[in-house]
Amino acid sequence: MASFRQRNNKWQARVSREGYPDQVKTFETKADADRWARSVESLMDKGQFVDTQEAQRTTLRDIMLRYVREVSPTKKSGKEDTIRLTAIAKKPIGDWSLANLSSTRIAQYRDERLKEVKPATVIRELAYISAIVSHSRREWGINTPNPVQNVRKPTSSIGRSRTLLKEETARLLFALEPIGRRNVWTRPIVILALETAMRRSELLALRWENIDLRILCKSRMISHPQA
Repeated sequence: MASFRQRNNKWQARVSREGYPDQVKTFETKADADRWARSVESLMDKGQFVDTQEAQRTTLRDIMLRYVREVSPTKKSGKEDTIRLTAIAKKPIGDWSLANLSSTRIAQYRDERLKEVKPATVIRELAYISAIVSHSRREWGINTPNPVQNVRKPTSSIGRSRTLLKEETARLLFALEPIGRRNVWTRPIVILALETAMRRSELLALRWENIDLRILCKSRMISHPQA
């Protein structure tokens, strides 16, 4: 049942129903409080009520920083994610509660960011927000829709594809000659990168047990057959 209390010239409505957490909200007038209470009770009667109190008091910034604390350290890309998520959390979009974080506000964020960064960056940021909202629903029990799902993603520009010319490769390797260098491994790593197209993280994580020299030698024999 609903109860009402006047506090500081405002009306607080409380709906108590067995099987549901108490629902409390404050209004300017008793009529508004009564209207809200009857709406909540009607949804409870139909079994359609969804508790959004936690979503109302939790901001996007709150769940992003919680994700940084609890989830990012367990991921391989944790350090990179932490930097990016912390930066997004500082923006005005982070002030909105999850209950009020609509698709329209996400679209406004998209348009504002497109004036500052490339579409690929905006797509990545929207993916971060979507993943964290979904995680908060699935793992933290915060009842809120995912506003990113209905937002159009910006069109990413077509990436360039070009390999180094022989002259460019020669100049690069000459510049990386180990003479006088503090790190003599830079040149071999660059050669391996050119030959395999491996990413930096893959190169740095490479171990001898990952390499089969027999396959490597066979591959080079096929690529460079003896005269």
